[in-house]
Amino acid sequence: MSCELCDDTGWKAVTTDDVRRVVRCDCWRDGLATRQLDEARIPPRYRKCELETFLTYPNERLLIAVKRASRFANEFPGAQKGLCLIGPPGIGKTHLAVAVLRRAILTRGARGLFYDTRDLLRLIRSTYNPLVRTAEMDILRPVMEADLLVLDDLGSEKTSEWVEETMNLIVNTRYNERRHTIFTSNFEDTPDDTDPDCLKARIGFRIHSRLHEMCEFLEYDGADYRHLPPNGGVDDLVTMWKVKPSRRTLPARAKGPIRAQYKPAKELGWSGGKADSRD
Repeated sequence: MSCELCDDTGWKAVTTDDVRRVVRCDCWRDGLATRQLDEARIPPRYRKCELETFLTYPNERLLIAVKRASRFANEFPGAQKGLCLIGPPGIGKTHLAVAVLRRAILTRGARGLFYDTRDLLRLIRSTYNPLVRTAEMDILRPVMEADLLVLDDLGSEKTSEWVEETMNLIVNTRYNERRHTIFTSNFEDTPDDTDPDCLKARIGFRIHSRLHEMCEFLEYDGADYRHLPPNGGVDDLVTMWKVKPSRRTLPARAKGPIRAQYKPAKELGWSGGKADSRD
């Protein structure tokens, strides 16, 4: 069905103070937001996530996380910092991150992008295959230049020099360019540097330092939404939350660097931002 205001031209006539002019039609703006949402790489499972549909219950730290995420979405792009959502699997971190991303795209016209961290690294690695006709910067440039980037499951990738250099390039560029980023992670941000499964050990001290300046850290625990029974509700979530351990122990990860035979990130030729002298 064609638009009654612009006849599908994307422009409509308006009259202000007896002056007739043309402006972009609402249908064009809606279509642009829809296209940007399609290009954001949000997985189908999370495509309809919204802040209004996030099921909450009397869990103070979870409620604070939802409130801060909503505030960030309403203030974007004027928010001072991004977000870093931390907690065990299944507590809704990805839902919150995607809900904020969707709102920024649909209400602010933001160029948004979603990546699972492991999937992003896999795509970058694939560019080193001579049979794949994709250059490193074809993948990295949109990641570095997006108005709002969601990097899901940070720290879940196997550690190696290549992984740390590549992630440092992405994070440092967005840090220097003051671009907003939302991270999610299952790894606790503990002060114990000797714990191989703390966030700092998983991502490296340089990225960890950047994140603390780039983001507001929101760490919370809660019931696993994936275990909610059919037609379950708030009472079920409260019960599940109270009977579970205060913090789920994650599986042991591979220790030590795993040497990957890939080009270092410093050879990718990116010049989007100057390196910061502070480490």
